[in-house]
Amino acid sequence: MPYAPGGTTDVVARMVAEYLGKQLGQNIIVDNKPGKGAMVGTALVAKAAPDGYTLLMSVISGLSISPTLYGGGDFDPMADFIHISIASRNPSVLVVNPTFEAKTFKEYVAYAKANPGKLTFATSGAGSSNHLLGARLEQVISAGLVHVPYRGAGPAMIDTIAGNVPSMFDSLPSAAPHIKAGKVRALAVSSEERSPAFPDVPTMKEQGYPDLISYSWFGISVPAKTPAAIVDRLAAEMQAVLKEPAVIKRWEEIGAESSTMTPAEVTKFIQSEIDKWVPVVKASGAKPE
Repeated sequence: MPYAPGGTTDVVARMVAEYLGKQLGQNIIVDNKPGKGAMVGTALVAKAAPDGYTLLMSVISGLSISPTLYGGGDFDPMADFIHISIASRNPSVLVVNPTFEAKTFKEYVAYAKANPGKLTFATSGAGSSNHLLGARLEQVISAGLVHVPYRGAGPAMIDTIAGNVPSMFDSLPSAAPHIKAGKVRALAVSSEERSPAFPDVPTMKEQGYPDLISYSWFGISVPAKTPAAIVDRLAAEMQAVLKEPAVIKRWEEIGAESSTMTPAEVTKFIQSEIDKWVPVVKASGAKPE
């Protein structure tokens, strides 16, 4: 699990571990290995034995964004993995500390323009999809925003709730309980349509920013050369996990969407995500802090 505990990746990983473990009759341990935009944990799995006992909670940052942002890495996102499943796809949400003066997304934009270089936003780390979403917002509104990267969404949210940073771009599932508890205020989501879990939170698109439609995703990948029989078994069991009523209910509660893609379809999807994000990273000028 290439991020720290507490974020969306961790929420998804632990839910998958519980139910995939039941399907396989095995105890699955979630091992958090954060760092370098998810590349540290991703690289560890790339080098693991291809025996089916080490799985990667693959993420958009580790495979599609950070390799370009950091100028390469110790693995090839396609050649060094077999991509098995997409467990969930999730929009991002912009949240602010309840004491922050901006009450709407438009007020947040107005504040950023009136205070260039002063408005900070936290994310789970440099190279995350939320980092790129913040960088994209900065481009679109032509106002300086200051990125504050953390080693995971959990620590970033703690500081946002404490008021150490006024705002945060987070994946909706990890932010959901804090929004519901009133610890942070949601200004807008990055999905095409409003989330059924938060129907009162407007989309960035409907607020006049269609260029900010964005989703993060979380999947299961294994080292290259993992035997086909193991890949097929894991793919079948993951589909069973995603049909579990408890998993379906949990995904609905946190605003996540599951996927029925086969390993071949997942592979094509991840390649398309790499093709999509590489030019965005380069055009944004974003740098790892």
